[in-house]
Amino acid sequence: MEPSYKEICQQLQGLTQNCPSLVSALSNAAALLYHSLPQINWAGFYLTKGEQLILGPFGGKPACLQIPFGRGVCGHAAQSRSTVVVEDVHTFAGHIACDAASESEIVVPLVVNGSVVGVLDIDSPIKNRFSPEDKEGLEQCAAILSALPLWDGFVVL
Repeated sequence: MEPSYKEICQQLQGLTQNCPSLVSALSNAAALLYHSLPQINWAGFYLTKGEQLILGPFGGKPACLQIPFGRGVCGHAAQSRSTVVVEDVHTFAGHIACDAASESEIVVPLVVNGSVVGVLDIDSPIKNRFSPEDKEGLEQCAAILSALPLWDGFVVL
């Protein structure tokens, strides 16, 4: 039986509460999501540096190192400041294929003090994998992570 998003959010809060490092918190968050969600092949973060997203902690195959705002699903979510759910990545204009096995994708922006500091990106090898419940649950996860005090002064090198 797969865990509920309520359980995942509780675990996420426990893993990130009093964490001394943002990278550590995001690493544990990526691992939690990667191993908790069925039928996914990538779960992780891209962090904002200027008008680009730079690869952060993740679980899955090696990924693209940088993505400009507005490009691909991640860049579109960062630029629009809204969650993007793509049922079939092959129909998304400008999709960036880091893993040829990916068929669907969801990207949730992380917003701190009105600025997009990164995105949570999850891919699946199955078309139409992400439901409205996934969108809501992952937005709750993103809210937990965006509320971490560790973002203060964080700069992607």
